[in-house]
Amino acid sequence: MNPEQTRSLLTVCLMAAFSDGHQDPREREHVRSVAESLSAQSGADFMRLYQDVLLKRVTLEQAVAGLDSPELRQLAFEMAVGVCDADGVHDAGETEFLDRLGGLLGLARAAVAPVVREADALAAAPVEAPIPELPAAAPADQPELDRMILNAAILNGALELLPETLASMAIIPLQTRLVYRVGKAYGYELDRGHITDFLATVGVGLTSQYVEQFGRKLVGGLLGKVLGRSGRTIGSEATGAAFSFATTYALGHVAKRYYAEGRKLDAASLKATFAQTVDSARGLQAQYAPQIAERARTLDLKRLMAEIRA
Repeated sequence: MNPEQTRSLLTVCLMAAFSDGHQDPREREHVRSVAESLSAQSGADFMRLYQDVLLKRVTLEQAVAGLDSPELRQLAFEMAVGVCDADGVHDAGETEFLDRLGGLLGLARAAVAPVVREADALAAAPVEAPIPELPAAAPADQPELDRMILNAAILNGALELLPETLASMAIIPLQTRLVYRVGKAYGYELDRGHITDFLATVGVGLTSQYVEQFGRKLVGGLLGKVLGRSGRTIGSEATGAAFSFATTYALGHVAKRYYAEGRKLDAASLKATFAQTVDSARGLQAQYAPQIAERARTLDLKRLMAEIRA
């Protein structure tokens, strides 16, 4: 994948992030932080790209011009759907954006409808449902909660190693279910709005997280490997897996502390605790890397998606 193609894909990704027209200021700041982080990681000027999109100095027509293969055009659309549905089923503004994008990419309805249908089903999946393939933790049972959090982190790390865009789309619903189950263990019945606000408070935006997942794959070269091969390929780039493992692990443990202490931590303490736990989890990820890779090799993605939607 050449620099122009990378820039085109990330431009579409950022445009999708801003297509709802009424983004939470915290989410916008999260997206800005993602662009800054990707710039530092890759040496490319993603911050300039972020500013071009935010200030509308680039058009969607210009963005898709660099996508010169059917595979790249399909990937761009799937990625945009994932961004738009990260914080719930896409709204009217996002629907208009996706319709326009599909037309500019020259994609047939038969190619885009299944992607939208799957993403909408994931976005609408109930947060109170079990986490597929993970045992339920006993109420406030510390060892069981810790085991559930670790297994959820391994599962999400494994999903990030898979090339299918649906795999990345599954990570956020699984994280919201993890927070729900931790809260329930301490006697709290949480709705989607509360969980979304909790995630935003600790520093995890739903839209920005998906943008970061996609951006890390671009920077790490994993998407180029996927596009150059046929069939199901397990990525050799560990950056995305480490990110999703650490984020999920930290969310689980910060949620555990927050609800165990009766939701008394203020926003600043939550954010600081989450950042510290993410740093610790990044080091811990290397210890579980073999389990993450094995989980990716044996994961039945179709069955997992069906269980999340159920």
